[in-house]
Amino acid sequence: MEAFVQFAHQFVVLATPFNLLVLLGSILLGIIFGALPGLTATLGVALLTTVTYSISLSVETSMMALMGVYVGAIYGGCHPAILLNIPGTAAGAATAVEGFPLSQQGRGGEAIATATVMSFLGTLFGVFAMLLCIPWLSRLALLFQSSEYFLLALFGVLICGSLTAPDVPVKGWIAGLFGMLLATVGMDPTHGFQRFTFGIPELVEGIKPIPVILGGFAIPQIIRSLTSKQDPAKTGNPIQSLWPKVLVLKQNVKTAIRSGLMGVGIGSIPGVGEDIAAWMSYDTAKRYSKNPGEYGEGSMEGVVAAETANNACIGGALIPLLTLGIPGSPPAMMLLGAIMLHGVIPGPRLPEEHPEFIPKMAAILTWASLFMLVCGFAVSRISVYVLRIPVYLLMPFVALFTVLGSYAFDYSLFNVWFMLGFGLLAYLMEENGYPIAPLVIGIILGPMAEDNLRRALIDHQGSLLPFLTRPISLAFVVLICFSLFFRRRRS
Repeated sequence: MEAFVQFAHQFVVLATPFNLLVLLGSILLGIIFGALPGLTATLGVALLTTVTYSISLSVETSMMALMGVYVGAIYGGCHPAILLNIPGTAAGAATAVEGFPLSQQGRGGEAIATATVMSFLGTLFGVFAMLLCIPWLSRLALLFQSSEYFLLALFGVLICGSLTAPDVPVKGWIAGLFGMLLATVGMDPTHGFQRFTFGIPELVEGIKPIPVILGGFAIPQIIRSLTSKQDPAKTGNPIQSLWPKVLVLKQNVKTAIRSGLMGVGIGSIPGVGEDIAAWMSYDTAKRYSKNPGEYGEGSMEGVVAAETANNACIGGALIPLLTLGIPGSPPAMMLLGAIMLHGVIPGPRLPEEHPEFIPKMAAILTWASLFMLVCGFAVSRISVYVLRIPVYLLMPFVALFTVLGSYAFDYSLFNVWFMLGFGLLAYLMEENGYPIAPLVIGIILGPMAEDNLRRALIDHQGSLLPFLTRPISLAFVVLICFSLFFRRRRS
């Protein structure tokens, strides 16, 4: 109950004109990033992180901006998915299966309106889950010691590798462990000598997260977009009614509730993401549908399932991020770096060090959902025209902001060259089936894993028994073994 009272207080306190103006702009920017193929939620959060840091915005305003672009981008992918059958983001791919046939039937406006309402309700599902789950999960996390923290970081990297490379999970594990290896570059935290710097002074402080994030996600996307032979859509289907049908919403209440719960649950799994939540919810809705024959021909139930789940996943992804310091999705991974840049360290001690931060994030997510609802209806009628912009006109601007963001982090040209080199490496890895998300999360969580492994070994004179005798550690060992031997193939 106390969490809900603090949430209500933060909801009012955050509603300053400047904060709401920043949120409005970031929501619109996020919708653009989600709607235009090639611009993703992860990329939007990464680019905006450098902006908020370089102009020294307050933590509250920065979180408003970042959560706005995050929520807007996850929602924005439904517009091209429904109107053009071109998902703007991976999270919108499941929506396209049913949304585009509805558009061809002249129900594109209704489909977008339904997706907008369901995205709003899905985001509120995530807020409720945060307020309900985070307090007791935070108390559980206080029982963690060094061995648990090391195994938690290792589990986050491995499960991310398993789920981002489902056909060949070993490639995901290799990418994640390679990222943890790269995290050892720099000054040794215990003995103070340089490791793997090769005489380069800029590497003494280690590999910085912003060039890694921008290079790993922006550069491969830029290369693929500019080399793609896919032409932009020349025409769009006209939008008629921009209001959902109340009867359709009532008929899909159970689907929405089930999809919201699935989205929160899947989002809480480290490194999974909104696209998996959308597909699993869509598949479940199809299995339990009273009208399975409508699927593939234009089922509003399928749109409801996909859009509720992928937005509920946002709140779910914030649960492990804030309580354990483990991001639940690729955009949340970028958010983790941004939060740490602004001097807040997510983890079990967050409620003690910054007791207002968790209810503040829940309040920001609620404001973002409200603005998304309003902006979603406002931009729907012009979506079809904006979506005709050729990708080759957009990517040079993305490249420019990527370079500027890397340089502005600490005004070093080395960051720019490192970002470009790392981006090329990421592109080559992805072209050969090695996912980039485990690599980046390995670099971010690597220092945490190393510090706690060494501390655990020092505290117990080199013994590995605490990793097997402590109940929480043993649970993580079981989970890690399960992730190594469990094979999941996405249909």
